[in-house]
Amino acid sequence: MSERESDRSNSDSPVASLVARLLARRVPATLLAVCPNSAAVTQAAVRAAHRLDAPMMFAATLNQVDLDGGYTGWTPDTLTEFLRVEVDQLGTEVPVYVGLDHCGPWTKDLHYSEQWSYADTMAAARATLEACIDSGYGLLHIDATVDPGRPGEVGLEELVARTVELITDAERYRLMHQYPAVAYEVGTEEVHGGMADRSRFIAFVDRLYEALSAAGLESAWPAFFVGRVGTDLHTTRFDATEARALAEIVRPFGSTIKGHYTDFVDNPADYPAAGMGGANVGPEFADVEVQALLRLAAIERKLGCDSRFRQALKTAVVDSNRWRKWLSADEQAAGATFEDLAPPRQDWLMRTGSRYVWRSSVVQEARHTLYENVSGELDPDSYVVAAIEDRIAYYLKAFNLVGQASWASPATAI
Repeated sequence: MSERESDRSNSDSPVASLVARLLARRVPATLLAVCPNSAAVTQAAVRAAHRLDAPMMFAATLNQVDLDGGYTGWTPDTLTEFLRVEVDQLGTEVPVYVGLDHCGPWTKDLHYSEQWSYADTMAAARATLEACIDSGYGLLHIDATVDPGRPGEVGLEELVARTVELITDAERYRLMHQYPAVAYEVGTEEVHGGMADRSRFIAFVDRLYEALSAAGLESAWPAFFVGRVGTDLHTTRFDATEARALAEIVRPFGSTIKGHYTDFVDNPADYPAAGMGGANVGPEFADVEVQALLRLAAIERKLGCDSRFRQALKTAVVDSNRWRKWLSADEQAAGATFEDLAPPRQDWLMRTGSRYVWRSSVVQEARHTLYENVSGELDPDSYVVAAIEDRIAYYLKAFNLVGQASWASPATAI
């Protein structure tokens, strides 16, 4: 790879500018991106950022937030409106940005499971991109690595072509409507994306550079490349050595590395030192929400009440079948039912799958009863949000983001 000292990572974008400033500090910082998988998590993130004077980024997948409402019930417009209300009520001036996570063909579970055609899933991705740009999203993650017909990996040339096509469409729409610049993120940490191999990662960066330059899209050069840095939903150790190596690959291009699956990571303080520009956390905060609710359920039992919240949550997760997505290869090969699994494994799947079913009528009714049963002892909603806020604060501190709101644009992106 030739050395290309560049500031192509869309320097006019508030998100790209913020990341560059945070990494250039004497004590570098990594931007935390919270997945808005529930109202409680989203509220907690804004409140943690306000309390610690830190910038806040949200990373919403197509499954969570989309034109059909996703599993949260939010569209891009209603999510940003929810955030505006939270910001206004707190009177906070910390910057709050919204990002789109994993947008591309078949990255939405529905498109993959129903085997949508390439034309249909790409059209849906474009519609989502346009809606997010309309809503003021500051970061767009283009992930063109998924293809149900080729679960191993998409060919490099096709991967680059699909990525450039979606960035071209997004930029054309943005410029047509004279919207501010946005930052872009590309790639995936998933093995199925074929990006786990460092030589393929280098080839992808080089070919994307050539293709975007040929298309006249230098200004849309990605601020982030997603790197495989040792973490996934089942591992908890961040590989700082690999992260530094990947960061060195993209630094000459003016880009940085973003980590996904930062949940439950053992060594989050190593992210800034390794030059990580950003890190996503999602399932962990759903787990914290469940644990707080189960503590409330223990309190109600001491009061002689029982909302049967745990059973309602477990039933909803099992009935959703979303837990099957997180089965291991051995469990899938064995054709395991939920009840075949050991109790600790069932509990993990219930907590991980909780984010998919918060809007289930069964879960909502049980949660409402639970809150009523303990309301004489404490404010249950505040209790749950505070528990999540504390965990988000843990990452803000580990990533050196406390007191760093002033390094961002003075206006929020929403």
